[in-house]
Parts: sequence; C-alpha cells; structure tokens
Amino acid sequence: MKLITFDVFRTLGIPGVRYIKPERMLDHLDEIRAADWLLFPEYWQLNTLVHGLKARIFPSLASYHLGHDKVEQTRAFQALFPEHVPPTEILGASRAAIDKVESRFGYPFIAKRIKSSMGEGVRLIDSRPALEAHLAEEPVLYAQERLPIDRDLRIVLVGGELLAAYWRLTPLGGYRSNVSQGGAIDREAIPEAAIALARRLAEAFHINHAGFDIAMVDGHPYVFEFNRLFGNQGINDSSKRIGAAILRQLGDGDDLGPDDDEPPFALTG
Repeated sequence: MKLITFDVFRTLGIPGVRYIKPERMLDHLDEIRAADWLLFPEYWQLNTLVHGLKARIFPSLASYHLGHDKVEQTRAFQALFPEHVPPTEILGASRAAIDKVESRFGYPFIAKRIKSSMGEGVRLIDSRPALEAHLAEEPVLYAQERLPIDRDLRIVLVGGELLAAYWRLTPLGGYRSNVSQGGAIDREAIPEAAIALARRLAEAFHINHAGFDIAMVDGHPYVFEFNRLFGNQGINDSSKRIGAAILRQLGDGDDLGPDDDEPPFALTG
C-alpha cells in the first residue's frame, strides 16, 4: 500500500510511510491522489481530502467529527447510550443556566471546557462565584455531576483491537485522574463491563482510533469521552503495537502479525 502520513509522531511504528507536512498538502496533490490511505490529517484538511479529493483517511471521519467537540460527542452518546452517560447539562452561559445547574447538581460539580484534552479545562465548581468565574471564560456551560469515584479507566481501541486498558488513579485530594495531571496507572482488575461499553461505542459510531475514558459506579460503566489523539503513556511498546494495529485495520498488517505480548491487565467480571 501507498501510505502518506501528516503526523510523523503518530505513525512511527509503520514502516515505509511518506511524511508530508499538512501545510504543504497543496504542493503534493499528485502523491496524495495516488495514495491508498492518508493517515492522521489535521482537522482543517478533512474537507479537501475527503470531500474534494475523495481520499481514504485514518482515523475515520466519525472519529474526527465526534472527537472534535465535547458537546456533539456527549449528545451523540446520550442519544444512543443514555444509561451510560453521567448526569450532564449542556446550556448557554446565562443566569437561567446557573439556576438550573445549581438546582440539579448542587455544589460541587464538574464543569468542562468544550475543546480540551489531558484534563485541561476540567474544573471542580464549589460555589456560585466559582461558576460565574468559569462562565466568564466559557461560552457554554458543560456541567456534570461529580461521580463518587477516585479513579477512572482509559481503554484504547484501534479498529476492533484492544491495545490497553488501565485504571487512572486520582491524586490524593484531586479530581482529575489524567496521567498528564499526576494520575497513577494500575492495570489490575479491569472490569469487563467497561471494555464492553468501549467496544459498543466504537462499533456504533465507527470510531477506529480512540482512548475511551470510562468510570465505574457500583459496577455500572459511565463514559466521559473519547480522545482521537490519546496519550501513549500507559501502552507498552506503544509505537510498535499501535502501528501494527493500524496496518491490520488498513488491511496490510499480516506480515507483522499480532503482537505476541498481550496487554498486561487482569479482567474482572
């Protein structure tokens, strides 16, 4: 296959890939037209590549569109899997919105920035002044009940393959479990229900490259979000294993074969 990547970091484990800087796309249209797959384009490239040049891209278009906006992603999850979405309000930044969120959740609750990653833009709101300060910076009030948890799960799927599943433990006194925010990793006793939910979400929405963030409350899984560009800290030999999984997804990974080393985590029922 002829493969072109627009993100060299994300394709380090794939041999023989041609790298083109995204901003040089128009200088290489003949190569792009001749490629079998275009890997990891920037979001702003999608219309040109998919709708203009009719190119095949990886990750999937759905992975891009749903992963780009927390509001649209959450509403899609609420439509198909409402029982697996934490109690959430998505409202305009208004006095009525403040009253509604206070009435429903009380304090404290979690407020999130619409476009953020690695735990950035996630705030624990413990008072009306804190909420007003948050809304002074954000045009949309994305409010979520604070679940009674001290950890959540990161579950990484590429295509239909499970590449990693691990707990992210919240630092003492904190409310964000992201590894980038100081969360610790634990690979023991991974609930099958959480992995099953991640697989259902990926299949339902045609998401083929994602790290799903899932919490467990009394044995029931709740999805917070997925990240199309997820961190690799919790994936052993990440470049090799992700690259091989991508090639299998594209249909040319048989020569590499499945990785002999299974992800080191223990499942629970």
